[in-house]
Parts: sequence; structure tokens; C-alpha cells
Amino acid sequence: MTTQLTQLIGIPVEKRSGFKTKFYPYKIEFVLDKLGLSQNQQDNLIENFVSEFLTADLMTTKQIRQVITDSLIAQNLNQAAKSYQDYFINEQERFARATNVKLNIEKLFNRNEQVVHENANKDSNIFNTQRDLEAGVASKALGLKMLPDIVAKAHLRGDIHWHDLDYSPVTPETNCCLIDFDEMLTNGFKIGNAWVSSPKSIQTATAQMSQIIANVASLQYGGCSANRIDQLLAPYAKLNYQKHLKDAQKWIVEDKQIEFAKEKTKKDIYDAMQALEYEINTLYSSQGQTPFTTINFGLGMSWIERTIQKSILEIRIKGLGKEHRTAIFPKLTFTIKRGLNLNPEDPNYDIKQLALECSTKRMYP
Repeated sequence: MTTQLTQLIGIPVEKRSGFKTKFYPYKIEFVLDKLGLSQNQQDNLIENFVSEFLTADLMTTKQIRQVITDSLIAQNLNQAAKSYQDYFINEQERFARATNVKLNIEKLFNRNEQVVHENANKDSNIFNTQRDLEAGVASKALGLKMLPDIVAKAHLRGDIHWHDLDYSPVTPETNCCLIDFDEMLTNGFKIGNAWVSSPKSIQTATAQMSQIIANVASLQYGGCSANRIDQLLAPYAKLNYQKHLKDAQKWIVEDKQIEFAKEKTKKDIYDAMQALEYEINTLYSSQGQTPFTTINFGLGMSWIERTIQKSILEIRIKGLGKEHRTAIFPKLTFTIKRGLNLNPEDPNYDIKQLALECSTKRMYP
């Protein structure tokens, strides 16, 4: 059957809109399969279809529908012919409904379940989510009109899925990005009307990261990531250590100074990483959702970097709030490297074991 239809591939097909596309044999096969025809009935119809268009310079979608309908009736398949016509009408009506902005806005205002609960990460009871849903249903309707007809209808049928149709292709936003935190934290950055200087402590560094994440998440519709966060934040934790060591040299006996400074720094690191976890999980972007955030870590080897790694995992294992709930974000990606943390003799093997414990207790589906 496919072999016969491939004879028509070189003939263009003109849509109702006047747009021309190539002939796709699978579409004819798809329709015939849906009609439940026997193999012999399908072969007869295909043979007639090919002979009808073999010498044509152009096929129109109207002609294709008419030939298929006439061929079905010629084989006394009247019910199949009616089903085919009904299928076409339903396809057109579904596309018209999907691209009707007013109709889709009304669905939202009427609290249609499919509209208000389509994204489990969005609380449709809060105002910024409602505003985002309003923009989203309009963008979906307009986006389907912007897409090529074949793509839009394939999406509506479920043959393919156009990801984030409530933003793309209508809005010129980016999807996901790997944020260059190192550049911004090192050299400072501007958000709104404020110029933010390089942080002088790990607590300030994670607070600035939260602000950056909130702003980036509101300017795009996908996730944002922080790479090697243990190595990224280590210089700012070192500033904490130097401050505590200076205080220790003033108030603590000499043989206890380093130990004192380290313990104080470890507490600062834990508090900073805990604050980052809570900040991300209590933020709402302009899309009315928690920022999709991923942080990567695991390659650092210094005691400060190791402490950051341990703190991230221990905080996640502990959970959020008095109920100790599993945090949805940030997603944690722990890097495993031979000679560093893979095998029992590796220096950071204990942290890998902690990561495994974290995964078993706090893996979020």
C-alpha cells in the first residue's frame, strides 16, 4: 500500500489556506486505518486514489477528500464514507475551538478543570497564576495559528506535542538557561534599579542567587541551573572563615582559633544553603509557579567545598518545615568522578554515600 502511494510524493498538496506542502502517504494510511477497512478494501481505495492523481500537477485537500469519499461509496461503504466526513468536520471544529481566544478565555473564567489544573506546579487560586493562565490560553490559541497547519493539527490530534505552547511560539522568550552566577557574583550585577556588589559572605551570596533565580525565572518559561555550586560558593564561604579567624585571634586562645573559625564557618554554610532551599521553594515567578531550578555539585575537594556538598544533602534529607516535606526544587545533580568519590578509597566517597541516602529518602518523581 505504501509503495503505491509513494508514486504521488512529488505532487504538491494545496491546503484550504492556499499553503502548499508535500504529499504524505502516512496520512492516507492513518485515515483508512481509523475507518476500520479490510486490507482488500484499503488496497482497492488506494489503487483508485493513485490512478486519480498520478498525472496531476497539483492536489488540493478538497479533491483528496472527495476522491476518498467517492471511492468508499463506490465500494458500498456508506457508513465508512459518513465516518470519514464526520472525522473531517470534527477536525475542523476542534481546530476552530482551539484557536478561538474568546472561547478559551471563557473556559478559564468558568474554571474549566482542564484549563485551571493543567500544570501541577501552578496554584490556580493565586492571582499571578490566574494572570499567567489568562495569557497562556490566549497564547495557545494564537500559537496554533502561527504554527504550520500540519504541525498544529498533529499537536491537537496527539501525534506530537508542542512543548510550552502557552509561551512558544508567541513570546520571544528563552526556554531554559545555565545562569552565569560566577560572572555576576564576582563582578556584581544590576537588578531593577539597584546595582548589587560582589557578596562578602556565603549568606549574601545565596541571597543574591535567589534574587537572580527569581528574575531569570520571570523572564523565561523553562528551568534555570547553577553549575558546580560547591566550587562557586567556596570563595564567599572563605570570606566567612577569614572573618571568624580574625575574631578568634582577638578572643580565642591560639590552639583553638582555627577549630573555632571552621566550626563557625560550617554553621554559616549550613544556614546559607538552607536559606537558599527555602527561598527557592517560597518564590513565585511571574508565571505563577516555583522557579524550575537545578543545582549541580560534587567536584569540590577542599573542606569548604565538602561542607557545602554535605550541607546541601543534609538539608534535603531533613525536609522542609515542621512537616519535613520533600522539596520539589531545586533538583540536585551530584557529579560522580572516579578517583574523587566513586570508590571506597576515594577522598569524597563519604559524600557520595550521603548522596545515595538523600536519593533514596527524597527522590521526587
